Amino acid sequence: MRNGASDRLARLLALVPYLLARPGARVTEVAAAFGIDEERLVDDLQLLFVCGLPGHMPDDLIEASFEGGVIHVGNADAIARPLRLGADEALALLVGLRALATVPDLLPGELGRDALDRTTAKLEAAAGDAASAARGVEVADAPGDPAALPLVREALAEGRRLHLRYWSAGRDEVTERDVDPMRLLVVEGRPYLEGWCRRVDDVRLFRLDRVERAEVLDVAAEVPATAQPRELDAGLWQPGESDVTVTLELEPGGRWVSEYYPCERVEELGEGRLRVELRTPQTGWVARLALRLAGAGRVVAPPELVAEVHASAAEALASYS
Repeated sequence: MRNGASDRLARLLALVPYLLARPGARVTEVAAAFGIDEERLVDDLQLLFVCGLPGHMPDDLIEASFEGGVIHVGNADAIARPLRLGADEALALLVGLRALATVPDLLPGELGRDALDRTTAKLEAAAGDAASAARGVEVADAPGDPAALPLVREALAEGRRLHLRYWSAGRDEVTERDVDPMRLLVVEGRPYLEGWCRRVDDVRLFRLDRVERAEVLDVAAEVPATAQPRELDAGLWQPGESDVTVTLELEPGGRWVSEYYPCERVEELGEGRLRVELRTPQTGWVARLALRLAGAGRVVAPPELVAEVHASAAEALASYS
């Protein structure tokens, strides 16, 4: 059995209900049942002492004892109960699975695709009305180069450099750059390439539906030893200290902005209107976005950006006369 964190988590989730159903089980028997040695089982049992429900008070944590080679587990009924999803949770999972299924080659081989299909079918059977709602959600294909994902997988497998023609939404510009691939991620239902970008000499994430063209180069990838994978626990988008906070008010026709761009705050204003806040190191692309939105949205802060948008709009109108 592999020793990775994901394997240990899966083992712990199976271990608790197993022990609750078998009070007084012996360490030797449980270790054999899980295919691990006794020392690793004892490490798992010691970890259970800091696991439990939110709050982390003594009465929230799992109790485990294994004196004399006999195991007893208590205060773990919440974990032993079957997981029950609300309608909104089931709907979100089903839509996410359908989105994953639309990404070609993300799950290589028949086994990966079969596992996805079986998981979706089981969840649909248990979800009831939520499954019907999920089937009514249209999952559109990504508009980027459809060959990007297979080429990224090829570059990762062969350890070769990629050349990308990439559209950056944050700067509203298309750039050409060479990237040494590090890993392929799926974040919020979208595939991303993480790699060492030779244009900026730093680690960057590239959303694959924004790759206009990809090419595997006949050059070995050389990721520096100092390059660190990005920590995504705090979210995909992490603003910098010098970023500018921009506030926009959106009409119903401009609501898509809150879904397409990373917003820190989204407030419903009624009648389908939104007020959103986002942070960006450069505001030029926001000004261009506001002009494209026309009557579907407007910038309300900061004042200097509002003035810039007004000036650009007046200049555009003057050119027509």
